[in-house]
Amino acid sequence: MAITLDTLDTAVKFAKDIENLINDKRISYIEAISLWCETHDLELEYAASLIRKNKNLKSKVQIEAETLNFMKKKNSRLPVS
Repeated sequence: MAITLDTLDTAVKFAKDIENLINDKRISYIEAISLWCETHDLELEYAASLIRKNKNLKSKVQIEAETLNFMKKKNSRLPVS
């Protein structure tokens, strides 16, 4: 499967694929991204470049990573239920 980084459509399709994986398999964003890369035989660095192009997906992954203490919290956030 040939995927080019230059198209915005690829980043949008990637985000939709990740959301579908999360809803279908009931897994986290980080797990879904890892599974997507594994399924498409691509490196995580490629997924990172697609995440950077989608601000909504990027913020969701960042919040998840901060919650799991994978990275330092950049902003103070109020608890959202």
